[in-house]
Amino acid sequence: MISVVIRTFIIYCVVTFLMRAMGKRQLGELQPGELVITLLVSEIATTPVVDNTLPLLNSLIPLMLLAGFEIITSVIEMKSVRFRYFADGKPVTVIRNGELDQKKLKKLRFTINDILAALRQKDIFDIKDVEYGIVETNGTFSVLLKPEKRNSTPKNYDTPEKDTGMPCPVIIDGKIIETNFPDCLVTSDEINSKLNHEKLEQKNILLMTVDKGKNYCIIMKKEC
Repeated sequence: MISVVIRTFIIYCVVTFLMRAMGKRQLGELQPGELVITLLVSEIATTPVVDNTLPLLNSLIPLMLLAGFEIITSVIEMKSVRFRYFADGKPVTVIRNGELDQKKLKKLRFTINDILAALRQKDIFDIKDVEYGIVETNGTFSVLLKPEKRNSTPKNYDTPEKDTGMPCPVIIDGKIIETNFPDCLVTSDEINSKLNHEKLEQKNILLMTVDKGKNYCIIMKKEC
């Protein structure tokens, strides 16, 4: 009995330490790779608790290896946009201006019931009210309502809110994301013109977004 208590306490301490070391993302919505790691950690961690005949070290080593693999993967993702997309995938826009993209729904193996349920969970009951509906890489569903359906504020009681669309990331970690250009009606020439006007180098930009109204947001990289 004492052996079980001691082994359980050791496993608890090790798993808690490893989860903290892997970062706060493990405690929120999980990416596919993170979910796999979490499931494996939970499975391996329970084995020496329920089976006293197994050496404790046989579980501790795989746990540390999995945590190390996750940390290394996260570091690579921070440095490489291409690897990030490979490991986690890309957000998929399935609703544009109230219209469903049925090809993308089929590719994601989502049914119309899945989409309607996701909208209802956000208190949206008419798909026509949605300007953009995006399935994120962690499986959550993000929605941007049409301007006239968004909550009014004192500032826009008299003046209708202008439809500037959704701010699209066009540069991430110094890399241009051309696949987002159609959503924000921007071109490579416009991006380069903006960079030249602001006297900025593409490689030094952490994030650059733009909407249909040509409103830019630029965040520069900082040395850490």
